[in-house]
Amino acid sequence: MQKDIEITLLPPQIVDTEAVKQKIADVLSIAPESINGYEIVKRSIDARSKLVIYRLKIRVFIDEEPTVEHFNFEYKNVKDAKEVIIVGAGPAGLFAALQCLENGLKPVIIERGKEVKQRRRDLALINKQGIIDPDSNYCYGEGGAGTYSDGKLYTRSNKRGDVNRVLQTFVNHGATRDIMVDARPHIGTNKLPQIITSITETILNAGGEVIFNAHMTDLIVDYGKIKGIEINYEERRYADHVILSTGHSARDVYELLHRKNILIEAKPFALGVRVEHPQELVDAAQYHTEKRSEFLPPANYSLVEQVDDRGVFSFCMCPGGIIAPCATAQEEIVVNGWSPSKRNNPFANSGTVVQVHLNDVIGYDPLRMLHFQADVEKAAFTAGGGKLVAPAQRMVDFVHNKLSLNLPSNSYLPGTKSAMLDNVLPAFVSESLRKALPLFGKKLKGYYTNEAILVGVESRTSSPLRIPRDKDTYQHPQVKGLYPCAEGAGYAGGIVSAAIDGINCVNAILQSS
Repeated sequence: MQKDIEITLLPPQIVDTEAVKQKIADVLSIAPESINGYEIVKRSIDARSKLVIYRLKIRVFIDEEPTVEHFNFEYKNVKDAKEVIIVGAGPAGLFAALQCLENGLKPVIIERGKEVKQRRRDLALINKQGIIDPDSNYCYGEGGAGTYSDGKLYTRSNKRGDVNRVLQTFVNHGATRDIMVDARPHIGTNKLPQIITSITETILNAGGEVIFNAHMTDLIVDYGKIKGIEINYEERRYADHVILSTGHSARDVYELLHRKNILIEAKPFALGVRVEHPQELVDAAQYHTEKRSEFLPPANYSLVEQVDDRGVFSFCMCPGGIIAPCATAQEEIVVNGWSPSKRNNPFANSGTVVQVHLNDVIGYDPLRMLHFQADVEKAAFTAGGGKLVAPAQRMVDFVHNKLSLNLPSNSYLPGTKSAMLDNVLPAFVSESLRKALPLFGKKLKGYYTNEAILVGVESRTSSPLRIPRDKDTYQHPQVKGLYPCAEGAGYAGGIVSAAIDGINCVNAILQSS
């Protein structure tokens, strides 16, 4: 017999099998000996009171042998099947390709960047020498921006598609089963590249194509219908369906669409800084203790305030993480964060950003929000003084409008330079942050401190444009067969939601055929 129950455990009990069995037996009023095994279905941490506990949903096997669910996916050989061109090998592109395989379509992925192994060398140049390859960096290459931005899989996209199926696919390609269990699943930047490579191999083994160093330089459109794409200004590849999943940093794609008079729209986004604290401080605040238990993971947080008419919020919080340089061109500073699977670095960082409304940027140019974003990134580069050194300020100094005489140790490898962030950020962003940070400190003990550093700028929070599409067919209203997809088109916000959007675009192709 199988039975699903909910139990709570103290942190040391989470690794004690006998303690878990005894708890199960107490809840079910049965003898521990009748429990042949159990499976943790969901796991979360409740730190709302001083006594921190684990909350578990458990499947218990009583007087029967435990079973393990296997995630098997059947991918057809599509070598000679009808082709679908997918532009971009991020989560949306890769999962769109897998969905093509399952349904007998041949995916042809066009990726401007390099394979994971080659991409690592370019990331080393970014961190050590401040040299950016505009086609191979933290945003471009196999796996897209997600490959080197931590692998957070937490999402609220349950209504958009099957989240579990996405997680199962990751497990099927090498992720641990913990991602099926944890309330905030996370793979880790050290493990995600191998999983991405495994997904690529699945696509290739089933007859799909993945072409690296292939920059889409034009869309071939004839009488309102997509016919294919141009690659690297020379080669042409033809297909009746093109999924545009290029990510939110592919500015040249937006400019291409604008030149071709293909409708795009300016979209609100958010802008701010990376805030970094010592991880011990966050642990103490969240777990109500000076030293975190070895049976608890490094703590995270989520903070939000409404300041006047703007939301100010933390996002992409990285416990035990590192701040990374994520610019895609020379003479701009963009920062993001990531964590390894163990989250065992001494710092915790999060994007801390302010809503930017459409009326904050005057005009009607659909590219105006993009240009606004780029101008802030260039100002950050100038303030840092070059080689991707980032402008930074201690938190309390920033709030009191003081230049920091020195900066605390931090995780940003290219280096930080003390600067007045007011000279980098738009005034309304600075003022909103200045009001919100002390309020965050009232919600999270110790947050508001001069031991925290603000590193500029966190600007690629989401796309500053939307590429319109029909809500039913997923096609662009002007170009039949063109499917704007995921973050770059303004329809997703993270690995899982992007993957689901890629799957949905392929489903729309199947319905149109």
